[in-house]
Amino acid sequence: MRNRIRTNTQRFKDNQYKETFGGIFTDIHCHCLPDIDDGPANLRESIALCEALFADGIRAVVATPHFLGSFDGLMDSDTVRKAAERLNHILSKDGSELVVLPGAEVRVDERICQLLDDDKILTIGDNGRYILLELPREVFIDIESLLIELGSRGIIAVIGHPERNVPLMRQFGKLLDWVQYGAVLQITAASLMGDFGPDAEKASWHLLNNGLVGIIATDAHDAKRIRPKMSDAFSFITKHFGKDMAKLLCIENPSKIVAGQDVKSVFEIHNEVVNK
Repeated sequence: MRNRIRTNTQRFKDNQYKETFGGIFTDIHCHCLPDIDDGPANLRESIALCEALFADGIRAVVATPHFLGSFDGLMDSDTVRKAAERLNHILSKDGSELVVLPGAEVRVDERICQLLDDDKILTIGDNGRYILLELPREVFIDIESLLIELGSRGIIAVIGHPERNVPLMRQFGKLLDWVQYGAVLQITAASLMGDFGPDAEKASWHLLNNGLVGIIATDAHDAKRIRPKMSDAFSFITKHFGKDMAKLLCIENPSKIVAGQDVKSVFEIHNEVVNK
């Protein structure tokens, strides 16, 4: 099974730079697998979401079902790999060019490194380089020690939707520290559009203005309620921060993460755009 998954990863890597950077997106955070978490309830809804992703300009998507937290014990790596492979097979039969890669949105937990060693949780794209982390929204938790431990194993943390985490945004200094430890911040495309309320929208602006955002992703769960808005976010960032910034956050850095490559420093992105 892993070999077939790697084939899909290679299929994406082989095509990722083909005039991609004019508008074909990579989404590293999406709940598109059927009947597996709080995403699509069935295959029909899953296909509808994949069609919406494709219509939004996305050509590669990482399926990131919830691991740990309230889903502890309900998910395992091979289940996600097999589900992604089945969905790829169905989409391919239907003529879709969307590539689905396995991954996970992992709730912060002291067992993460051991679970990675035991292949109990997945990295983004199953490539062993980046892990998508979700923090609790009820209370602030300092993950500095986890970031250091992951870094010692060559794994980089991607912090999912910090703009929607009120306790975290109140600890802005710590967020800066995490970025300096190598963490990559991923904000949700729909947050920029105000879909998660004015606080998340304002926080997104604040993070962008401070050059802290490394990636935009959809965190889409269905085709209607929490739908993909990558193209809207791309247009928004282009208008307010320039096309180079939009390309880096929506296209280049996400594709590098899926390929297991180094992303461009968010500070470097910000400084290049601001100093132009």
